Amino acid sequence: MSGAAQKAQPAVGRLDPTERLLRSCRGQTVDRPPVWLMRQAGRYLPEYRKVREGVSFLEMCRDVDRAVEVSLQPIRLVGSEAVILFSDIFTPIPGMGIEVDFRPGPTIAEPIRSREQVEKLRVPDPQESTPFVFEILRVLRKELADSRIPLLGFAGAPFTLAAYFVQGRGSKDFGELKRMMYAAPSILRALQSTLTEMVVGYLNAQIAAGAQVVQLFDTWAGLLGPDEYREWVLPVHREIAAKLDRARAPLILYVRGGAHVLESMFDSGADVISLDWRVDVTAAARLAGRRASLQGNLDPDLMGAPRDVMVAAARRLIDSMQGHPGWIFNLGHGIKPTADPDNVRALVDLIREAKPCPAR
Repeated sequence: MSGAAQKAQPAVGRLDPTERLLRSCRGQTVDRPPVWLMRQAGRYLPEYRKVREGVSFLEMCRDVDRAVEVSLQPIRLVGSEAVILFSDIFTPIPGMGIEVDFRPGPTIAEPIRSREQVEKLRVPDPQESTPFVFEILRVLRKELADSRIPLLGFAGAPFTLAAYFVQGRGSKDFGELKRMMYAAPSILRALQSTLTEMVVGYLNAQIAAGAQVVQLFDTWAGLLGPDEYREWVLPVHREIAAKLDRARAPLILYVRGGAHVLESMFDSGADVISLDWRVDVTAAARLAGRRASLQGNLDPDLMGAPRDVMVAAARRLIDSMQGHPGWIFNLGHGIKPTADPDNVRALVDLIREAKPCPAR
């Protein structure tokens, strides 16, 4: 951040949701923390399940009207203060020449195991391969204009996408990926390079279509040790951060299971580091200093817990971050289907009572 942005700023009056989120992303003074929740549009909502009836998940992602409707549901139904594009990290993948299906998790028809397969991959023009994504974003921006609710886009990070490409499906340890990393590193580097080019183009196209913040999901990068993370993942994160139009849309980076690589995450260039539920947020805030804002990190399972247990845990988190600058309230991972919508509403209401946050 610039020196001017780092200086203490005067108190601000009541902010609208867009101002609150953007200022928090950039470490500026806000009236209180903003709040949105990963996977806030999902199966825990009966209204979502009704819209989803009769169509597959991939069909939902491509259906502009349905995707807009379920993207907006958390605003009306649980009071979230931001909208995230309803989509999936695999939405742009067919345009690369990869056949993917959900059974129910993502499954790659022909896993990548050779350089020849990598060389056949295309880096598509996102406007041509996923025009529906940008139409959804444009419609959402129009729908949100009067309420000043901010709009987020997202993408899967190259390492996480590569994990599925090489393994062929979800895995606890992605052994095939690790074998390639050690036995054929040049193939994995080439694959990550191609995926990085795709992700940069895809996210910048989302920003051009109206996304005001973008989040990079590197769900499986936490499988790596600190040295491996610095070798294989950190340079990719830095390249993406450097090539995105972050003057128009700040970048949030999320790594699941990333407590052991947190120091490196703060060197990624991302504006916000999103923490999973296993990270001590106050320790993370001390470590972050002025390098990045924070997002997170309530345990998602608390959304299905007794109300008093959830509220007590949320209050502890809010109290622990009181006075820490640049903090966005979120969960440590996505909302689960077992979440109680009434708990989610109560949580969002609780955040609205939080005190002002200073600048970092």
